Amino acid sequence: MSSRSARSSVVPVGIDLGTTYSCLSYLTPQGQPVTLANDEGELATPSVVLFDGKEVIVGTEALRYSVSMPGRVVQHAKRFMGDPHQCWVFDGRVYRPKDISAFILKKLLHTARERLGPVHHAVITVPAQFSELQRRDTVEAGLEAGLERVDIINEPVAAALCYVLSEGMWFAELANDQTVLVFDLGGGTLDLSLVQYNRQQARVIASGGDLKLGGIDWNQALQEYVCDQFAKEAFNDPRQDPESMQALLLEVEQAKRSLSVRPRSSLLVQHAGRRKTYQIDRATFEELTKSFVIRSEQLTQRLLKENKIGWARVDAVLATGGASRMPMIRNMLQRISGTTLNQSLSPDQSISHGAAYYAGMLLSGRKLESIQLDTAASERLSRFRQQSVSGRSLGLLVRNLETQEKEPHYLIPANTPLPCAYRQQFGTVVPNQKQIHLQIVESGTSPEEPFVSIGDCVISDLPLELPVATPIEVTFRYDEQGRLHVEATESGSGRRAEITIQRSESAVTPPTTAPQPGPLPPLKTKPRSTAAANESRVALENSRRPVPLCNHCGEVLPESGLCPKCGRPGKIPDLVPAKPGSQRDPEKMEKTEPLRMPPKPPPPRP
Repeated sequence: MSSRSARSSVVPVGIDLGTTYSCLSYLTPQGQPVTLANDEGELATPSVVLFDGKEVIVGTEALRYSVSMPGRVVQHAKRFMGDPHQCWVFDGRVYRPKDISAFILKKLLHTARERLGPVHHAVITVPAQFSELQRRDTVEAGLEAGLERVDIINEPVAAALCYVLSEGMWFAELANDQTVLVFDLGGGTLDLSLVQYNRQQARVIASGGDLKLGGIDWNQALQEYVCDQFAKEAFNDPRQDPESMQALLLEVEQAKRSLSVRPRSSLLVQHAGRRKTYQIDRATFEELTKSFVIRSEQLTQRLLKENKIGWARVDAVLATGGASRMPMIRNMLQRISGTTLNQSLSPDQSISHGAAYYAGMLLSGRKLESIQLDTAASERLSRFRQQSVSGRSLGLLVRNLETQEKEPHYLIPANTPLPCAYRQQFGTVVPNQKQIHLQIVESGTSPEEPFVSIGDCVISDLPLELPVATPIEVTFRYDEQGRLHVEATESGSGRRAEITIQRSESAVTPPTTAPQPGPLPPLKTKPRSTAAANESRVALENSRRPVPLCNHCGEVLPESGLCPKCGRPGKIPDLVPAKPGSQRDPEKMEKTEPLRMPPKPPPPRP
């Protein structure tokens, strides 16, 4: 360890930025995670922000005043991360979800800096199903809160790290890899991950979940039930008054917590001069929220089924997140898994503990002399590895020649281990096409949800007199740092352009070009966060999008992905492992013959 004082050394810090509660943890010099209490002495800070004139109040104090000032309180901002249409306006200023998150992070970091010294780097957790835009907004919230560097980790992966690296696991003799299912039901989201681990590595097999299913949905069901009862009896609906509803919201949260440890509870409704106390038993609460439990079970069973893993191959089920305390959830998990839940994790603190471990792993790997870890802890963390998967499918919008509609064509399927690389041939759609618009998209969290655009670029100045279906080779490479590198090459001339989309300080970084014979086509980038001029926007929309071609014979692929000419599946190419740190590894790329290049016949496949 460095001879510098602890105050001037780097402390590994992890933050669980939650929908309802947030907390910050750090590693001691011995490598043990500790949750830091806030200024009020609480280990978990309510994710609530109150705008009281020029003063911004965060946490329990904001929650306390929320009843008398419901119109100036923001809660559950995490549910809206990445939504460009969501905002709140107070005193003439507009606040986005990431701004609300930044206020919460500022409060946590203020306490940390007072007690730990300067904090310039932190790992912040995100749901595994978060989109690239949501991840970017989380990073920007951290930077806005005063951090100089922000790394992110998926919440169930953080829970798995906490489990694997906690006391007692370091020296466990494991004959074989162990597989755990992490069931993380927080205030706003359900996160699922299958994680395989041993003494040196935690590797995510697959992830799933629902970004719109969490403890606040259970609260909403109980709240609606009580409002209906009150309206029938008093002929006056509490839902018409914000103050009454805010007071009821606090009552419902307490009742839900009581029902996790007691068979019945009571809650008070106050509205229009009337007061009514309702007795709620656990059976009633479970009936009201039965659909949420069924949804949770279906998502869990689907994750195992899609990955061909039976419960007999799951060594432990880890339940984390505050809402996982509900007996209906624990009973459901025990019933479908046929095993007793592992309750070694703290539902409230395991996520931030895992993030702190990951911060220690990153800092130890960078060999910082001033890191506040002793030699043994630093070496131990630097040896451990974690591997995640892509939470969503990534690809391009292409033109369907039959319908002329824009459709997503995914090159990197969801749950692909990182790092990875995929390559696909695409073809031009009209003779003498001058430019191609590549719009990069990712899938929704379920097949029913629409895709999300995460960046785009235009390849201009294509060679003259190109025939229809001239091949354009597109490569997607996803590295270990969560950066997506997209490279497009016009096969005939070898002209190439690149763009990088990353989960760090900006969504889209400036393009890079590699030396190629002849002039390079200009590459224009348009980050989603910056509005383009009207003319540019129209030009992008009207530019020609490519169509997918079979990687084997060059035939245009139908929606099924099965080539009508050679009969081979050509829509999704084989996975090509990416070489970390390299832009392109030609030796590991599958060679494809030139496609549709008349009058020259295609050369034989090597």
